[in-house]
Amino acid sequence: MDPRAAEVGRCSLGVFAKAPVPGRVKTRLAQDIGPAAAAALYRRLGRQVVAAAVGPGYRTIVWFTPPADRDAVRTWLDGLGVAEFSPQANGNLGTRLVHAFGRSFAAGHDAAVIIGTDAPGVNRRIVAAAFRALRTRDLVLGPSLDGGYYLIGLSTPQPALFRAIPWSTRGVLRVTEGRARALGLSVGRLAPLRDVDRARDARAMGLLSAARRSETGRADPSNY
Repeated sequence: MDPRAAEVGRCSLGVFAKAPVPGRVKTRLAQDIGPAAAAALYRRLGRQVVAAAVGPGYRTIVWFTPPADRDAVRTWLDGLGVAEFSPQANGNLGTRLVHAFGRSFAAGHDAAVIIGTDAPGVNRRIVAAAFRALRTRDLVLGPSLDGGYYLIGLSTPQPALFRAIPWSTRGVLRVTEGRARALGLSVGRLAPLRDVDRARDARAMGLLSAARRSETGRADPSNY
């Protein structure tokens, strides 16, 4: 990679987020606790992640979906220091990441990091560590325990990195690192974190009580 160090002030943090609408977010979690409860948990989790990740010295952009829900997303994440709200591109996750990274670099940023809203442990210290890694690496990844990643950062656009990745499987991280090696990219890794995909994940992280059940047999939303 270019040995030039990325200045933090010329870095961008992207946050991929979905409008917290029941039935459209956290569908696997919804199988355990119901769509309304899953959306309520995601609403809290999304604000928590964005609030913890926004920091001085880099521009934070929320990449949201669906595009029609811009006002709802802005209201949801209001007051957290987000600089810009932009709709995600159409297509699979790879297409959407290529678009977001491309826009960030086209805006003149020297390094770009993108996170999701599924890992409660993400914070500005982790984001800063990712930008530091990009001073000497082409790619930085924050592995999630389910075989994917909660963070990805690049020092230059790399659209080929995202082609033919088995999205939403346990092979995402492994295949991505293999693709990076094939492209001759240097790779840095951050500490692994746990995503919240199922009720057991939420309970393990203290986001959901296991104690009470509603009459339907699903977790009672009043527990969180």
